[in-house]
Amino acid sequence: MSLRTPPLGEVHADADAKLTEFGGWEMPVEFDSIREEHEAVRTAAGKFDVSHMGEIEVSGPDATELMNRLTSNDVTELGSGDAQYSTITDENGDIIDDTVVYRLPARDDADYLFIPNAGHDGQLYDRWTDHAEAWDLDATIENATTEYGMIAVQGPDALPLLADLCENPSDIARFTAEHRDVAGTDCLVARTGYTGEDGVELLFAADDSEAVWSALDCQPCGLGSRDTLRLEAGFLLSGQDFDIEENPRNPYETGISFVVDLETEFVGRDALAEVDEQGVDETLVGFRLQERGIARHGYEIAVDGETVGEVTSGTMSPTLGDAIGLGYVPVEYANPGTELAVLVRGREKQAEVVSLPFYERE
Repeated sequence: MSLRTPPLGEVHADADAKLTEFGGWEMPVEFDSIREEHEAVRTAAGKFDVSHMGEIEVSGPDATELMNRLTSNDVTELGSGDAQYSTITDENGDIIDDTVVYRLPARDDADYLFIPNAGHDGQLYDRWTDHAEAWDLDATIENATTEYGMIAVQGPDALPLLADLCENPSDIARFTAEHRDVAGTDCLVARTGYTGEDGVELLFAADDSEAVWSALDCQPCGLGSRDTLRLEAGFLLSGQDFDIEENPRNPYETGISFVVDLETEFVGRDALAEVDEQGVDETLVGFRLQERGIARHGYEIAVDGETVGEVTSGTMSPTLGDAIGLGYVPVEYANPGTELAVLVRGREKQAEVVSLPFYERE
């Protein structure tokens, strides 16, 4: 099967970006270097093509009920233009995907927009349409992924940069979205991001992608720096820190129980109510290596020579200068300061559990 390409695919190729497969898409992994791009976002501003993320629109008289029964948070709390982090869980309470749900401003055709991770749009479109039919709900679902372009602008200079291109971006509150004209293009400007820095994510018609990208005068960044930035911020990566097929985990195990509203009747609610009452056996922790080496996805975590868990994400932190990682361990080993070992190429490397996030902006 051929890879999907974003609207900016030719632009990235002309820029000699290094490309990689991710979630069924061909995307830039780096333009200059991961370290340079990472540093730009931490100290100034960087732009990311995130058009590989999905866009599912939901509208109709029963749109709110459908969204509330298929996501774990309470969408009735959302006013016009509000955004909400949430999860999509199965009957066992395990995470199929995490997502951001937008209650769209009144001027939009749809009532809700939610953002699946790369490669999940078809699966979740089917899930929404199947459940709407099974529950006899009057809702219209559209997989609009190919109709949108999406660019994230992140970093301490992101909003000042955007202020030269649109009106009052700083007036947009965190986890809200408003329409703005950006360099002559109508954009939904969302005060959200995946880097641990301030910034926005812009959504617009796919045909306007090149115009918006070229108007943003800052460092282009690829998936490589996006991964190091999100890991420093302690953010989860779908398909890696949880995977419904290979490593099923629920929101309590992953440390995001705040996205679970047990007052709503969503798929997986009863299973998660039981988890909420009884607790979990394992939980995701952050750790720093105390010795030279890098923890990689799949490496074993040990205590006193006995394997107790597995690394899900790991990197050398460009900001901190330390090797950091995430992994699941029994709850008795989850307290900050707990000593662990990570098997790096068969050799134990001492590590210590630390509080998340690893990095937090001032």
